[in-house]
Amino acid sequence: MLAPPLQLVDSFLLRYTVGDVLLLGFVVGAVGILPTRSLRMLGAHTVGIGLLLLLLPAAMLEPNAGSVLGSALQYKMFGIVLVALAPVLYAVGRR
Repeated sequence: MLAPPLQLVDSFLLRYTVGDVLLLGFVVGAVGILPTRSLRMLGAHTVGIGLLLLLLPAAMLEPNAGSVLGSALQYKMFGIVLVALAPVLYAVGRR
């Protein structure tokens, strides 16, 4: 018998963490911003995702079976890199 759709979605999402969702949101958002050619918007997007990765509790970032990064510390370090890169993108942007 087929499982109800919500159980299928739930079993898929249990393999990932909030950090994985934020990384996916960063990539999808960056791809969406690229056609506008606005580095300022990309910088604002980058700082937002970076701050979220830094401010989330480490327990929410602990890796599961399908996680992209290996530990919560790696998610935090990636957030630091994004926060450091964002002002450069914003300052270089013209519009």
